[in-house]
Amino acid sequence: MEKAIKYIILLLAVLTGSVAASGQTIVRKKNRVPVDSVEKVIVQGDTVDIIIPQRNFGRFDRGLFNYIFIPKGKWGFGITASYGELQTEDIQVLSILKDFDFKGKLYSIKPSVAYTFANNQSVGMKFDYSRGIADLAHLGVDFDEDLNFSIRDVSYYQQSFSVASFYRAYVGLDPHGRFGIFNEVDLSFGSGSSRFKRIYNEQPKDTRTIVTQGSLNFSPGVCVFIQDYVSFQVSFGVFGLKWRKEDQTTDGVDEGSRVTSGANFRFNIFNINFGLMVVI
Repeated sequence: MEKAIKYIILLLAVLTGSVAASGQTIVRKKNRVPVDSVEKVIVQGDTVDIIIPQRNFGRFDRGLFNYIFIPKGKWGFGITASYGELQTEDIQVLSILKDFDFKGKLYSIKPSVAYTFANNQSVGMKFDYSRGIADLAHLGVDFDEDLNFSIRDVSYYQQSFSVASFYRAYVGLDPHGRFGIFNEVDLSFGSGSSRFKRIYNEQPKDTRTIVTQGSLNFSPGVCVFIQDYVSFQVSFGVFGLKWRKEDQTTDGVDEGSRVTSGANFRFNIFNINFGLMVVI
């Protein structure tokens, strides 16, 4: 009888040890992270993670990922251009504007070059040349018998050139690197000139202005790769600091200078840029 009890106790001990060992093995498998569970891509012959590692300095992990949009070591060449033209002849608006003859055109071109010194971060230079011409041959304004006048032989011409250095930070929105958003900060300096000719007291007047200006601009935007190496981008001017100096002369007589400065904290509808960029 005693031998039978000893055999039963020994059998229970063996069974208990086997179950414990099995349980420990299951726990190890649950805690094990497969090596290939992190998605990777090949960039310039090197295997890299598609998600940029970032430290979480806040209290909460919001589950936001920054996918690689433009890898380190890439060069980007972009261009933004615009053109507009308006021409009218003998236009009449109600009974107020009569014989409206006007010709005008405005165009600009903005090439840029950038280098990606880190994943999704680039620095570069961009240039801006713009030119505008406006000729008003005749315009008659007639509100009533006591308020009516006409304007004729007015012309305006302006051109400007500026150069800027910028820093751009991208945020990739999908693991395939097709869609992304960015924020751009640029510091620009430029100069330009304008000429305003008109008739005043039956005498021709010619005013020339030399402009020197600088600005610090913050422009967020959206970028989409429409091909493997070609992207389309749109940026919006939302904040900026500006400084401008004007030196003016009329008929060769110095009329002094004017300095203006200010800050813009609102969405600028006249500062929307559309362009293409080639990344190689």
